[in-house]
Amino acid sequence: MSRIGKMPIVIPAGVDVTVDGNLVTVKGKKETLSANIHPNITVEKDGDTITVTRPNDNKENRSLHGLSRTIIANMVNGVNEPFKKELEVNGVGYRAEMKGKDLVLKVGYSHDVIMTPPEGVTVEVPNPNKIVISGADKQKVGQFAANVREKRPPEPYKGKGIKYAEEHIRRKEGKAGKGGK
Repeated sequence: MSRIGKMPIVIPAGVDVTVDGNLVTVKGKKETLSANIHPNITVEKDGDTITVTRPNDNKENRSLHGLSRTIIANMVNGVNEPFKKELEVNGVGYRAEMKGKDLVLKVGYSHDVIMTPPEGVTVEVPNPNKIVISGADKQKVGQFAANVREKRPPEPYKGKGIKYAEEHIRRKEGKAGKGGK
C-alpha cells in the first residue's frame, strides 16, 4: 500500500473542494484550481477530508495512487497558502527588474532577457539580485522558476548566474599549472 496515497487530505477552513467524477476542483479565497485525475483512481470527499483509493495493486495503479493524492494535496495547500520560489542573481552587472508584468534580466548577454510569467504566477523583485516567484499552482511556479534559472545557470568557477536561494554551488579551482614548464 502506498504510504503517501493512503494518507487522508485535510481540507482547511476557507477552502472548498468539489469532486465530480475524475475532475477535482479546489476553490480558495483568491484562486481556483482544477485537475483531472486518472480514471483508475477514486477520489472521495467525506466531510473535511479527502481520501484517494486505487482498485488493485497493478504497477500503474500503484504509481498513480501517490501521485494523485499529492496533486490534490498541492492544490489544497496552494489555494490556502501560495507556493514560493526564491532565486538569487550573482555576478558583476547582473540584475533583474520588473517592467510592467514582465521580468527583465540583465545577465551578461548583449541584450536583455524578457520573460512573461504564466497566468496565476506573480513575480516580485525586492532588490536587483533577488527574484521571488509565487502562485497557487506548484507546477507552474516551479516550471517558471526553472525557466528563469535556465537563462543563465550558475557556473562553478566564479559562481556567476541565477540560482535558487537554497541551492549550494560546488566551487571548482581554476587552472592549477599557471606559469609551469
